[in-house]
Amino acid sequence: DKLAVAVYDFPDLSGQRKPKENVAELSTAVTQGGAQILNDTLLRAGGGSWFDVVERSGLQNILQERQIIRQQREVYMGAEAPPLTPLIFAGTVLEGGIVSYDTNITTGGFGARLLGIGGNTEYRTDVVEVVLRLVSVQTGRIVRSVNARKSILSVLLQGSAFKYIAADEILEAEAGVTSNEPTNIAVREAIEAAVYALILESTIAGDFAFANPEEGEQVIAAYQARREAAD
Repeated sequence: DKLAVAVYDFPDLSGQRKPKENVAELSTAVTQGGAQILNDTLLRAGGGSWFDVVERSGLQNILQERQIIRQQREVYMGAEAPPLTPLIFAGTVLEGGIVSYDTNITTGGFGARLLGIGGNTEYRTDVVEVVLRLVSVQTGRIVRSVNARKSILSVLLQGSAFKYIAADEILEAEAGVTSNEPTNIAVREAIEAAVYALILESTIAGDFAFANPEEGEQVIAAYQARREAAD
């Protein structure tokens, strides 16, 4: 059966702003749409057959619309107005958030030049980390907690030439390209990895079970090997 889950919020708890030289930047470094990404990930998990995701971020809008429907039915249908079907409630709530965004974890580069012609490359690595918790609504107990990290790579490639083509003429040329991995894609991949880890950790604990036990054992073994390598 599908597991009914609710996501109220998945906020940015990193407190990081976009880096900018000599300017107080107000824009945040990571997306503020973590809850939307998490809901989308849960809906697509297992081809949409694993989780029954209920809307909670826009719950007030749903309640207001149901109130409008109820009032209109009472006006035009009176006492014979059929009641609205009850809302689906979730037995579990997913909590957590984007807990850190660290820049310049590693930086470096290399270059070479011969007879005025050469090139160089530079790179920088940032890291975003998310934490995801599975909470029981009946008891309020945190059943499971996982975290996932994703590296964000930025690379600069640059080439230049400086040559005397005549006694009083100099040729100088320069070209380059910079590639920055989008932060929102990194956040999405980190959230997807956290959901993946939450499912497998719950399976290891006996809460879930694979339809094909043999394939499930292979998936769990690969997951545990990656987890040990990361630790």
